[in-house]
Amino acid sequence: MPNPLRSALRAVVENGVQLVSAFNRRRLPRTDQPFLVGIHAPMRAELTLENLPVTGSIPPGLHGRYLRMGANPVDPDPAARHWFLGDGMVHGVAIENGTAPWYRNRWIRSRLAASALGRPAAPGPRRGRNDTVNTNVVEIGGRPFALVEAGSFPVELSADLEQQRYNPFDGTLGGSFTGHPHRDPLTGEHHAVAYDGNVWDAVRHVVVSDAGRVVRDVPVAVEHGPCIHDCAFTARFAVVLDLPVTFSMRAVLAGHEFPFRWNPSHRARVGLLPRRGEDADVIWCEVEPCFVFHVANAFDDGDGPVVLDVVAYPTMFATDGSGLDALGRLERWTIDPTTRRVDRRVLDATPQEFPRIDERRFGRRHRYAYTVAVPPDGNTQLRGASRLYKHDLETGHRAVHEFGDDRVPGEFVFVPAHGEAGEDEGWLLGLVIDTANDSTELAILDARRFEAAPVATIRLPHRIPPGFHGNWFPAARPEP
Repeated sequence: MPNPLRSALRAVVENGVQLVSAFNRRRLPRTDQPFLVGIHAPMRAELTLENLPVTGSIPPGLHGRYLRMGANPVDPDPAARHWFLGDGMVHGVAIENGTAPWYRNRWIRSRLAASALGRPAAPGPRRGRNDTVNTNVVEIGGRPFALVEAGSFPVELSADLEQQRYNPFDGTLGGSFTGHPHRDPLTGEHHAVAYDGNVWDAVRHVVVSDAGRVVRDVPVAVEHGPCIHDCAFTARFAVVLDLPVTFSMRAVLAGHEFPFRWNPSHRARVGLLPRRGEDADVIWCEVEPCFVFHVANAFDDGDGPVVLDVVAYPTMFATDGSGLDALGRLERWTIDPTTRRVDRRVLDATPQEFPRIDERRFGRRHRYAYTVAVPPDGNTQLRGASRLYKHDLETGHRAVHEFGDDRVPGEFVFVPAHGEAGEDEGWLLGLVIDTANDSTELAILDARRFEAAPVATIRLPHRIPPGFHGNWFPAARPEP
């Protein structure tokens, strides 16, 4: 049972911290915020557009919805704004019988967003004060869920995005979740490593069944409250990235809403947790200090090392700025559970992010990875980031899809052409911003003709801000 005195003291301390933080937030400089202007300027309205114009031919196997999430603050505060923060907005494009019948964008109606919009908040149980959800939208148990790490419960969405409710996986989720669960195609389970900004000494390995219910929630001891944005798994292990971006009370007291900073005193390590193991079973392997937002995949190399493909950064959040300290590169980590060593090998030093694979290969050896170019000068307006990359990890070859000047692609997701399709036999879907015309296209590429022009594009007459993550939600084909 909780200690009532300890709980009361904690509440007093937390309230005091909130008061100091709010006071100092008003004293932060009111400078232009790069993630509120230009390409990142938030959308101001919810739209419903029908019968979208299509160029080219949409592949007949595509029948469903493409959904994408991102931060889109209703009433942003430039002083405290960070690119990870802000009210969530989900965007959706429906595809049916070679047509695009609708586009919708809807704010996630957290208490704060709903109040600013003058609408009722979404129903459902809340976890703590901050119920903002803005990072990813995935299918779990046959239902779309909007997700965020470290704080709020997930939000279940209706197929047309008009209905939403906070849903801790039908009451089975007892704590925070993640923005990046990964589904094991062999078992149907979704694996996650979840952290909580208010819990500094543990993270959790959470497994959600294919029916959408939590079946495992195991704490793993850590120090300093690390920020763990992504994870991976193999047939043997769940992979825990315990790297030196950790909770910073100094940043919170100074008024910054994003509470994590580079911590050189935090040892960098990778944990191999047996998939049915406990905290005492974790094999910790030290790695050179760095930070990883996103993992492409991991797999077992026989009964020996674990192979992990990531985009790694030398440092992250070393200052109070909201941009990148340095640029990420695609690396392959070979993690030896016997020697507890991690060998890092650069696969491609070109700045890039958002690695994706054919997700039927999750947890098993993969050949191809798809990434998005990052501007070589790191500019926040993404000027010059007009490319996608396809990496053949067997041959080392890198193919390039160039969208052209003034076009900025986001993360692309791979969709198999059919159930028995080969690893790169299918389509790549993602949003591309036309900065010259302030518009957006949903582009569909043939993964095997990667450098060729899109096989189809669906035009949207407005700019969708770059956002974070998207996925394809296939629908059952209608009866003839």
